[in-house]
Amino acid sequence: MKKIILIGLALVSVASMVKAAESPVSHVKTVDNIDINKYMGKWYEIAHLPNYFQRKCSVNTTAEYSLNQDKTVKVLNSCQNKDGNLQSSEGLAKSINTGNSKLKVSFMPKALRWVPFTKGDYWILRIDPEYKVVLVGGPTKKYLWILSRSPQIDEATYTSYLETAKNFGYDTSSLIKTTQN
Repeated sequence: MKKIILIGLALVSVASMVKAAESPVSHVKTVDNIDINKYMGKWYEIAHLPNYFQRKCSVNTTAEYSLNQDKTVKVLNSCQNKDGNLQSSEGLAKSINTGNSKLKVSFMPKALRWVPFTKGDYWILRIDPEYKVVLVGGPTKKYLWILSRSPQIDEATYTSYLETAKNFGYDTSSLIKTTQN
């Protein structure tokens, strides 16, 4: 009996270590507060970490945000594929903190947006005071975007936002710069 208890405790201990190793250790911090009205409008993607849902995007990736009456945010992501065809995806974002810097976004059809695991984190990690450049990511560090109000930004600004991402622990070595025509 004593052996079974010890084996059980060992298994629980190993399981906890595996779970801890799988859990992201995050020191990612959002900005305190976003003026949601200033944030609305069109943003050009400057760079992003590779991800499944952008695999067909080739150039001209943008995100357009508009505020709904219920304070949720309509999201319209667009890009051109290799053939030059426009692709777009419409989603819905909802703020989950009082400062509007942490949002949950779903691109599922309206009937399925209630399903919990269909929402992704959209955390605003850094934004300049004039709302011209923003760094967006999440606690797992799997996703990262640098967005701008204009199709290009200068190299010093890009490097500065890249450094912020690195300081939060993001692996920026595979960051893809987006071509904007």
